[in-house]
Amino acid sequence: MSNRDFSRRSFLQGGLVAGVGVTLAPLGSQAFAALMESRVTTSAQKWMNNDGKARFRNDALSKVCGSKVFARDIRAKDMPGWPQQQGHAMLLKATKADRIYAGFDLALLGDSLQPDRIVTAEDLKKDGIAWPEAHSPDPLLPPGQVPMFIGHPVAILIWHDFERYRKAKLKLQFNDQAIRYGAQAPLYQRDPYGSFRFVRVGGATPFDEDAFSSLKNTMLFPTILARKPVWTAEPKQHGTLTEQGLFYAGRINEQLSQPPENWLLFDERYKTPSIEPAALEPDNGNGWFDAASGTLHFVVATQCPFEVAHECVHMIKPSRFGLKHLNIHPGYTVGYGSKDNNIFVFYAAVAALYGAGVPIRLANDRYEQFQSGIKRHPFDIRYQLAVDKNDLSFQIFRAEMTVDGGGRINYSPSVAAVGATAAQSIYYMPQNDLSVTAYHSRGVEAGSMRGYGTLQSMAATEMMVDEIADRLGVDAIELRRKNALKSGMKNTQGAVPAGALRLHEILDKAGEHEWWKTRHARKQAMDAKDPDNWYGVGFAITQKDFGTGAEAPMAAVEFAADGQITLRHIGTELGTGMSTSQALVVSDFLGRVADHVQTAQTEWPELQLSTSANPYLISQAEQDAALRDPRWVGKLASPSSATNSAFYFSHATREAARVLFNHGLWPAALALWRQGPFGGQANPLVVRRENAVWVNGALTGNGLAPIPFAELARKAHEMGLVTGASVHGFNRWSWAEADFVIDGVRDRLPLDALAVKYGDGAPNAKKAQMNSNGFHLLDRQNALYPATQLNNAMVTYYSPVATIVEVKVNKGSGEVHVLNHHSWVECGRVLVPELVKGQLEGGIAMGIGHALLEEMPLYEGGPGEGDWNFNRYRLPMARHVAVWQQTSEILPPLSPTDPSKGIAEVVMIPVVGAIGNAVAHAIGKRVRDLPITPARIKEALNG
Repeated sequence: MSNRDFSRRSFLQGGLVAGVGVTLAPLGSQAFAALMESRVTTSAQKWMNNDGKARFRNDALSKVCGSKVFARDIRAKDMPGWPQQQGHAMLLKATKADRIYAGFDLALLGDSLQPDRIVTAEDLKKDGIAWPEAHSPDPLLPPGQVPMFIGHPVAILIWHDFERYRKAKLKLQFNDQAIRYGAQAPLYQRDPYGSFRFVRVGGATPFDEDAFSSLKNTMLFPTILARKPVWTAEPKQHGTLTEQGLFYAGRINEQLSQPPENWLLFDERYKTPSIEPAALEPDNGNGWFDAASGTLHFVVATQCPFEVAHECVHMIKPSRFGLKHLNIHPGYTVGYGSKDNNIFVFYAAVAALYGAGVPIRLANDRYEQFQSGIKRHPFDIRYQLAVDKNDLSFQIFRAEMTVDGGGRINYSPSVAAVGATAAQSIYYMPQNDLSVTAYHSRGVEAGSMRGYGTLQSMAATEMMVDEIADRLGVDAIELRRKNALKSGMKNTQGAVPAGALRLHEILDKAGEHEWWKTRHARKQAMDAKDPDNWYGVGFAITQKDFGTGAEAPMAAVEFAADGQITLRHIGTELGTGMSTSQALVVSDFLGRVADHVQTAQTEWPELQLSTSANPYLISQAEQDAALRDPRWVGKLASPSSATNSAFYFSHATREAARVLFNHGLWPAALALWRQGPFGGQANPLVVRRENAVWVNGALTGNGLAPIPFAELARKAHEMGLVTGASVHGFNRWSWAEADFVIDGVRDRLPLDALAVKYGDGAPNAKKAQMNSNGFHLLDRQNALYPATQLNNAMVTYYSPVATIVEVKVNKGSGEVHVLNHHSWVECGRVLVPELVKGQLEGGIAMGIGHALLEEMPLYEGGPGEGDWNFNRYRLPMARHVAVWQQTSEILPPLSPTDPSKGIAEVVMIPVVGAIGNAVAHAIGKRVRDLPITPARIKEALNG
């Protein structure tokens, strides 16, 4: 999940950033026909069945047959026009964070293995490299300073050939002799990365107006004193917004200090570990700087190519290198969030600048990826929950969280805030006071990773609710059912979640599951049958937000006169199947899938967009003023993160296809049906747009003769109707909308930018309007943007998943073995069921690893020292995840028009809490720190 944005004008208009020409050609695009036989998403075999269901992913053959679709696979010889010689680079790092860095000494390499170029902090300063502010200060540590973190890079070492690079790296890796250290020094210190507080006091009922909430009033921010958050404002019920918030927080604290007799007050701590994403593809980049033309050619693995292009230009433009053009080639990638806002790509770009005309590849091996790759944030959580013992209702929820962000800020403020606002999970809390602070540490940088803070907080919430049920002596699912949110209730920020909440439907199913109904009898029988192990059953349910509160999807859909459909999309394929699902979304309005799909597109000159402010910080007055410019949008583009494919990306695809249908295919169909005297076959019937139906790729409705798509496309082109649409949307927990006059027809659309193409038969005057890169750019009218106050909602879109788990715990070793698990998923309209099940199975495996296996020391002895790999780090294997027994149920949508929900992150969360609860059921003791290792189980049993 990403909460960054750009404040500068876009290069999307004319392909310019700060006067530098920018082009972007993904490795799977037409520009790389020489690299691959065809576009990655153009399958050599039919990937769709006649029933409209996918036989396999549209990129499946390219991937399994070894096409070079990943950036890591690319060498200079693979790139058209690049020199054949391939150079290599590595980062030299300081691994002691309590000593002054005094420089490096590469004498151990001898004369023959010395780098061809060494880049230091002095070079960056001298040559005018303006390192991105978000990844500053000191990308390369200057001598005389203490490292900010263990593994702080001090130099980029470059070799022009592989063999010398290989031999030199073997000597340098795991060898601290190259780094000179001075005197011992205090650890690097800085203020917290971010600190937030979310206070809500609801009305008399869940549906009445709040007395105070973040959405209605404000979230709270502390003063930082001595590097700690301090609340200095005076609490006042009728003072400033902050004073009001502190007044209500104080009142909550008073109630918890002196709870009524009928309240149970739960008060416990939970801890979560630092986690390695363990993505298949480590960080990498390969670049060639052609000094003669001032062009940087750059192959890169990133979830956000727009950000990389934008920041690279502003980093290099002020320097001595005379950058005139940036040519970026993003490949397929995978990173579970860790390739979003990643400093590594900028090291790779800089290495290319110093390559002296030789293409330079900077790519982590597994040790280096453990050492410097972005990690999941460890959380330290204190939860307090007051429960009315008479009616089992939750009364007050209070949380204090500290988050270890490691050595650079990255997304730590955002991850912390998202973790706190997710802590309520599925429950309605009448009053809450949730505070969180993200701190700097000498650990490896933590940032975006699957779950984005919610895994840490919601798994703890589910273990808390289960433990409370035990203390009250009630059924844990019944306690959940009593307190689960219902449609129209508010979250802890005071916002109403979108649409129908089906949590009780899932809980009813779980309560009737055989494992749950008979869990006590099953335990008794299994314990007797297997005296070496304890048996347990656990359940958990969570719902996670999807999106960032500033989503900006872009898509363009066109059809040719011969019926071929092309989809261009800003989304990057991360292995989620996004290219497959978006190709299918087109069929909602066009009756068949896209024939050609181009992903990771960031050049949209036809839309001529600009922006001027961070969408999270803009005021209502600033937004109102900016909207006077019909080209202004709240955000330029979304990275592929935050589980934003199924809902947000599909919105742009679907709206583009809708424009084509309403203003191209439908008028063409009417023209065909009305051929003949007195309006032909349509005349005796009432023909309405809402009765249109696609059947086997042909359009019909009201008993009209089916018209194949190809015939409609040909007619639309002949009539000069709309045959292409390029769109931009903006979502701040609600979609921006505007009026557009399309081919003479006014249409209100949930879009803020639209350009259209007309068919081949359009008159010259109409074609002349297509003067914006081949499109007719339309001026929006009566634009309505989501209020900026909605930034305080933090969350409105949710997807729920529940999991029940069977485990056994060995009485001697304390080892936990997952026997089986079953999950329920509610994700609205399912685009591709196999992709949803694949996400669920993979996510559960990650969750099991988080719950039972994965852990590293944060500081000394941890991965920052460069000697960690999978020989030391335990990942779940097939035998750990019940790979052959697991089952799941995807709830059907309430209607065919239900939106699709993002589920890529939430699928991994409930299994963590479920395992914690199953272990407690098995051994009769609670383990609140993750992972639940044999040592922690033995400690709990002996405690």
